[in-house]
Amino acid sequence: MRRTAEALRQFEVSIKTYLSELEKLEWEQLLYKANPEEWSIGQMYVHLIQSAQGMQLRNADLCLAGSEENLSANGEKTESGKAVFDQGSFPPVRVRVPASPQYTPKQPESRDRLIEGLHAVAERMRGMEPALAQASERNKVLHPRLGALNAKEWFLLVEMHYRHHFLQLDRLKSELPSSSN
Repeated sequence: MRRTAEALRQFEVSIKTYLSELEKLEWEQLLYKANPEEWSIGQMYVHLIQSAQGMQLRNADLCLAGSEENLSANGEKTESGKAVFDQGSFPPVRVRVPASPQYTPKQPESRDRLIEGLHAVAERMRGMEPALAQASERNKVLHPRLGALNAKEWFLLVEMHYRHHFLQLDRLKSELPSSSN
């Protein structure tokens, strides 16, 4: 399994790239949707921030804290989970989830909120990484598709998830009206 310090370095590179891309896009481009079933680039950014803060890093914190009510100590990774962690990345395929109020991110409130959100995730990652060296590998929280993950795995998942969404970012940018490119 990858080392957390290496993953943090790669995550920092990803954050810089996302921030750089954000600077290049007009507000209208951030909100543009090619069709009602698609996400905008802004929604993708909201998704990255919310999933890191509200799921991945929250679950890593639960594993670090070791509070029994949220842990599944006997759980194992699914076959998908084993494959993702063996490869150190998600497969380069598009994941489609039907639009729903629970899953579909809202459009961003402002560019500044996206920038603040990305910085907040990076700050939380930097703060968490040193604690992972002492994290129990037995404290796990279930991921809906990947199975039971420990604190290090939840942490690594953030970096893999951000890297995976570069494919979506490239696709969404290519779908912008040509006068916007």
